[in-house]
Amino acid sequence: MPEQLSVGSMFAQADWVVKLVIIGLVIASIVTWTVFVAKMVELRKVGAAQKRLNAAIMQARTLDDARKQAPEAAELLDAAELELKLSADALDDADGIRERISTRFARIEAATGRKLARGVHVLATIGATAPFVGLFGTVWGIMNSFIGIAENQTTNLAVVAPGIAEALLATGVGLFAAIPAVVVYNHFARQVAEQRALAADRAAAILNIASRDLSRGVARVEG
Repeated sequence: MPEQLSVGSMFAQADWVVKLVIIGLVIASIVTWTVFVAKMVELRKVGAAQKRLNAAIMQARTLDDARKQAPEAAELLDAAELELKLSADALDDADGIRERISTRFARIEAATGRKLARGVHVLATIGATAPFVGLFGTVWGIMNSFIGIAENQTTNLAVVAPGIAEALLATGVGLFAAIPAVVVYNHFARQVAEQRALAADRAAAILNIASRDLSRGVARVEG
């Protein structure tokens, strides 16, 4: 009897549709934990690098200093210097230049956010759909139980138990796949938001440096 009530035996005795549902949910769970480990490592490295980079930029007085002290911020620095170059004949309009540099930075920040969030949205999909996939397996298992009752003209537990067992198994596996996916997604959503905030701090610091260069009249505009 214990063997008949084990998870393995319930899966082995389940209808092929329920088996496919369970296998799909197990694969989804594996994907969740794979994304969790990979993204955790990635965001830790990115976070440490961003904090070091921001600390270096905060010490810079000019764009040239920032490039020397924080060469990893080349994309933002290039964007700022490109706008200064394109605005070489309008350097007296400092507010307009700052606004245009800020617009360029906003696009870079958005791209950074999309890169950091890569792979995270699949967790939201798993968390949203896994319970319903499990419910489909549950409904199918209960249908099999009713079919067994109709065919055998009895409500004997031996007849209905296999269908009920596979139905409950599908429900359990669906929750097993969905709950961690939702928790991990929410965690990484907060982590990505924090990393975007660090990127925004860096962009704001470089914008301030460019503004100081304009105020001093030392903004580099040569090609």
